[in-house]
Amino acid sequence: MDFGPYLLLASMEGAVQAAVLALMALGLSLVFGVMRVVNIAHGEFFMLGAVLAWWFTSLVGGHPAFGFALALIGAPLIVGLVAVAADLLVLKRLDYDPERTIVATIGLLYIIQQLALEFYGPDARPVAAPFSWRIDLPWFGYSGYKLFVIAAAVVIMLGVWALLTRTRIGLVMRATQFDSETAQAFGIPVGRVYTMVFGLGAMLAALAAVLIVPIQQAHYLMGGDPLLLSFIVVIIGGLGSLRGTVVAAVLIGMSDGIISVFFSPTLAKILATLLVALVLVYRPTGLFGTRTA
Repeated sequence: MDFGPYLLLASMEGAVQAAVLALMALGLSLVFGVMRVVNIAHGEFFMLGAVLAWWFTSLVGGHPAFGFALALIGAPLIVGLVAVAADLLVLKRLDYDPERTIVATIGLLYIIQQLALEFYGPDARPVAAPFSWRIDLPWFGYSGYKLFVIAAAVVIMLGVWALLTRTRIGLVMRATQFDSETAQAFGIPVGRVYTMVFGLGAMLAALAAVLIVPIQQAHYLMGGDPLLLSFIVVIIGGLGSLRGTVVAAVLIGMSDGIISVFFSPTLAKILATLLVALVLVYRPTGLFGTRTA
């Protein structure tokens, strides 16, 4: 294959990774932006979404699309409920103290991981894609499902943007993010907002997992790399900046996909880490972050 088509293939693979990474990082950024909580367990919510997707698809017979549709609805709802329970039982009792919540979410990470190992097992298990048609380009054929992943991620992100900017719930979330004490003084139930946001962030991670699991098999240790890349994206884009998160996810996802195809995945991770270091040195607030007093 000539260089041009090879680059196109690498770019398309990078776009798939960028789409899933944007969803994953969006949930992480939303939780930090509103709650000021660094959720170390975010990768395990991703893993739990993938494991539940395998479970739902294994329950439903017939065409794979039926099981996938059930997983696309059921897995995010269950993961969201798990996150809500974690918020009510753990984070709220710690008054969302930044240092203590980091330790608490690390503990939550290991609890979810070990429960998945106990009930799901150590094996990686495949999930059938809902459809298998391919697009025939002049140089190669490409999976139609991967293009669906990109389109679905864009639609979900537009939905989150509409929720934040066009609804009363979004207004309440933005008011809480701007000044939680003033918001509470005006009658906004800040505790409920925090619980809702934590659940929504986990649901976005689970949605990303359901979309990617027909491409990558479900495994109880699969949350580590997405968590690392999500932190890289959030730091580069700016903590709490949703626009910066999407831009940085496209940048990191595309570069990671292209470099992984032409060179190696290890080199892609090294360059992403160096980029984080440069951003922290020359623009500590990130590309779109704002400096707080």
